[in-house]
Order: sequence, then structure tokens, then C-alpha cells
Amino acid sequence: MVDTFNVGKINPLSSDEMLANITRKFEERENEKKEIRVRVLEKYKVCNESMREFIPCLDNVDVIRRLNSTERGEKFERHCPEIGKGLDCLVPAPPKYRSPIPWPQSRDEVWFDNIPHTRLVEDKGGQNWILIKGEKFVFPGGGTQFIHGADQYLDQISKMIPDIKFGHNTRVVLDIGCGVASFGAFLLQRNVSTLSIAPKDVHENQIQFALERGVPAMVSVFATHRLLYPSQAFDLIHCSRCRINWTRDDGILLLEVNRMLRAGGYFAWAAQPVYKHEVKLQEQWKEMENLTSRICWELIKKEGYIAIWRKPLNNSCYLSREAGAQPPLCDPKDDPDNVWYVGLKACITKIPNNGSGANVSTWPERLHHPPDRLQTIQMDAFAARKELMKAESKYWKEIIQSYISAFRWRELKIRNVMDMRAGFGGFAAALHEFDLNCWVMNVVPVSGFNTLPVIYDRGLLGVMHDWCEAFDTYPRTYDLLHASGLFSIERKRCNISTIMLEMDRILRPDGKIYVRDSISVLDELQELAAAMSWVCFLHDTGEGPHASWKILRCSKKR
Repeated sequence: MVDTFNVGKINPLSSDEMLANITRKFEERENEKKEIRVRVLEKYKVCNESMREFIPCLDNVDVIRRLNSTERGEKFERHCPEIGKGLDCLVPAPPKYRSPIPWPQSRDEVWFDNIPHTRLVEDKGGQNWILIKGEKFVFPGGGTQFIHGADQYLDQISKMIPDIKFGHNTRVVLDIGCGVASFGAFLLQRNVSTLSIAPKDVHENQIQFALERGVPAMVSVFATHRLLYPSQAFDLIHCSRCRINWTRDDGILLLEVNRMLRAGGYFAWAAQPVYKHEVKLQEQWKEMENLTSRICWELIKKEGYIAIWRKPLNNSCYLSREAGAQPPLCDPKDDPDNVWYVGLKACITKIPNNGSGANVSTWPERLHHPPDRLQTIQMDAFAARKELMKAESKYWKEIIQSYISAFRWRELKIRNVMDMRAGFGGFAAALHEFDLNCWVMNVVPVSGFNTLPVIYDRGLLGVMHDWCEAFDTYPRTYDLLHASGLFSIERKRCNISTIMLEMDRILRPDGKIYVRDSISVLDELQELAAAMSWVCFLHDTGEGPHASWKILRCSKKR
């Protein structure tokens, strides 16, 4: 899909014709803009061995040292290099790196040599998180609060809240302070997509382990800025011993949870204040009770180690509070889906009066049912958005079918996939339909329309990002990177070699890249790809050899 839609009344066009028309209009406008041309004369050098796990915006030591304060977790937030001082080399793999163990076997074991770090084993081995057996790390499925395994823990939650119905009512989950992501790993077999998040802190490799296992995850932190996910994104948000003080600063961190939690959704907290009776811990429990009641959450169940609250379905409780009640409602002008470098706000995000976001279909129907929030996306299409979404879905279904046939995608054993310009999530939906046994991180660039709420309403995962900066993940964490129309847009904003170097960083050795873009863009990308020692092939699209767009298919050979 492309970035700009000019649609009025719907004509009886096929989805291919609709998308072709949109593409032509986009190209005409884009060709009027000044382009930044990159010429590469020599191969990129390989980075120093010390940069094997380098995350540019999280490892900017010079900036972190100069921070005025770190008491609220500022040092774990994004601090990107200045323009011209970013990554300029190819991040190396460990010397004994080998092809990852394929899913589903990778849920339970990965190669030691791919992440040769023992800190988590030393710290958490006794809690059934992770063990070393021979040349592999093994994941028994436990966690700090569920030593006997995630499956048993999930059964307990299901019994506590029967209406949670994993894989039906509950499809999209956020796991905060996820460890090695066993909670999310075992929810996958219940048809639930869980985004596992944790900061790059003393247990800095936990997200790297999660992604090596093939579990959706990214580095993220509750500190001073909004997380990069939309309002009403998650059906369930889970925190098991996540070491977050939810009541600090007028409850600003729990109010961020409230922003991201779908109306009627659940917050599950497994922590010592829930079940221990020491005076200090009981004071913390009372503070949590007080805060949750003031933001209109209902304590549904408290049992054993777990307490579960439910967010209201509408604004009636918020509006019935006394004048001056704290925390206040957010300013009506505040956009709860505006998240890129936006500071946290100690206020309650109101639920849309029309119920959009709250009234999504159950899974799997919601994947193809155009959600109400589709109509609220700020974009050029003032009508026919449902038809656009359906056209995008049809478009990508046909393309994925051709990829499976022509490029033998079923033999690639891809697991971790990123769509770098996701639109409405049609590419990810098509991969799910063809049952390719992978998950997709749907990235919505800040340079385009914010379709992220629609992606989550469809039951998919995604994140906001600016491709002029580095992504918050470890090196070697994705098997396939897909970019359709991305470079035509971003070349007006930043040097596209920056994006290509970032793609190389996050792609696994032997990983695949598929770029659909204009011929002029692909000519430039081929030069950059050669400088990175990628092996590439140029293919025609289904429109034939004279079409203005082609497909660049590459493999990272390092």
C-alpha cells in the first residue's frame, strides 16, 4: 500500500485497479519533491566486536552520562545519535553463530552460541526461567510468580475470569517486564498474540532471548514517555513482578496502562503486595486499591498471587466523580494515539463516546471485520475506508500467494517478520491466512497516517516508529523484513543508507528482505545492498516488465 489516499465515491473498480490508481497519484506527487541520492563506492566495514548487541538509540553512552536525572528510568529511554553520528558499519554476529532453531522447537530451546550470556541463568535459574543444557539454553516455561509453569498460571487466570476466553475475547496482550517471555510463548498456543516488553537493564538480554525463541517482543520501558502503542490496544495487560511502582507520581505509570488498555479490558498484577502481609507491602496494596478505584477500575478477583482489575466500558464512572477528583480527565485536545516522543500525562484518557475501540469483534472474525476506529483515522480518504481496507487485504493476499508459489516461502522457515510500512495490516493478515507459522511486527512510520489503532483492532501487533532513527530491538532478531513504498517516502526525510544499515543490523544472517518500490529507488538500494554484501535479485511485479514498480529480493549473507 501507499501513503496517500484520495477517494470519494466508490467506482466499481477491482481492488487491483483501486490500488494502482492510488499508487500512480502518489508517484506523481512524490516525483515533484527533491530526492537525496546516495552513492556508495566501497564496501561497508564490519563494526568492532564490542558492538555485537548494539542498539543505537539505547546504547548512546555519551548522552546517557549527561542526563540531568535518571531516577525515573530516563537512562533506559531512547537517546538517538545526532544526524551523521549514527551507525556506519555492519554489526557482527558472535563467532560461533548458527542458524536459529526453527519454531515451534525454539519455544523451548535455543543455541547458546547465538546469545552467549549466562547472567539470566545465574540470576533466575532457580525460578525455572532458563537453564543451560549442553550447547543450548532451555526454557522450562516458568517465571518468578509461576515457577510451576506458564500453562498452569494461564489456567488459573482463566478460572478466575471465565469471560477472559483466551483466543476468543482476549486476542492481544501486553506482558510488562516479561523475563524470557514464557507467558507470551505459552499464550501463542491459545491463539493469543502477546507483545512482551522489558527495558535493556541489568537483565539486558531478556528481550534478545524472547526474540531468539520466536516470541513477539521489543525493548520498551515505563519511564517518562508514552509507550509507542495506541490507545485501547490491548485486551489484557499483565505484570508479574515487573518491578514498577504503579502509584508513583500520582499514578502516572498506571494511567499509561489505562490509556493502552481496551475499554472492558483486564489488568493482571502478580506481585508481593497482593499476597504478603508485611506492613510495608500492605501499605502498597492499599495505595494500589485507592488508585485503581479513583480511575474507575473494578477489582474483579484477588486469588493467590494474582489480582485482576477491569477497566470500565464507558465514561459513566469518570463523569460521575466529584468535582476536582484526582487524577483528572485528560484535556479533550489530547490525542491518546499520539505517542512518538510524547511525555506521560497524569490524567485519565476518556473512552470514545461512540464506543469505538471497545466494540471490536471476537477473534478470528476481527481480523477481517473493518473496525469502527477505521473511520477516525486522520487521512485523505473521506469515504470508502472499508473498501480501501478490503482492497488492501485482497491485494496482499494475492501477492503472498504468489510469493509462496514463486519464492517457496513455506520452505524458508521464517518466524519473526517485520512489515516496515504496514498500512492497515493487510500483509500480516495475509500471512496469517496462509498459516505460515510466523508473527509480524507491523510498523507504522511517523511520516504517514497513524493506522496503528486499526491494526490492533484487527487483533495484530504493531508499533509507531521513525525510520530515520534506529528501532528498539537487538541485532539479528528478524528473519524477514518487508518494505512496500517505504523508501520512496523516507528518502525525502533522511539518508536511506541509514535505513539500510538498520535493516542489516536487525536482520539475522541468511535473513530475507523484500522491497516493493519504484525503479529509481531500487537502483539506489541495489548499490547499497552490494556494499553490504547482500545477494539481491530484481523481479517484475504482477503488472509486468513495464510497470513503474519492481520487487527487490535480497538475502543477508553474513
